[in-house]
Amino acid sequence: MANSRGLDFLFCHLCGTMLKVPSTKYAKCPLCETKRDINDIKGKEISYTISAEDIRKELGIIIMEEQKVQLSKVNKKCEKCGHGEANFYTRQMRSADEGQTTFYTCTRCGHQFQEN
Repeated sequence: MANSRGLDFLFCHLCGTMLKVPSTKYAKCPLCETKRDINDIKGKEISYTISAEDIRKELGIIIMEEQKVQLSKVNKKCEKCGHGEANFYTRQMRSADEGQTTFYTCTRCGHQFQEN
């Protein structure tokens, strides 16, 4: 089979719609009903490559890169060891009309806890 770099043989020359092949003699445009001789299409092959990124874009999947977070210290009592200092950061976990969630890590024992 011959490879074709131009994909135009699969599409209607008048309206650009993808052709259907209802017969062994011709291909037909489903929109404007223009017919094209099947010999123009016969024996041609198309190949293409799709990357994982293309699939994610098509499905609307967003992959966020892990961000380095500058941790701040606050006077917060650890639930586990009772130490009075913890690092914290905040994230918007729910809808925008609700408050942020604050994540704490005890500077002494490393226990992690959160506050909504």
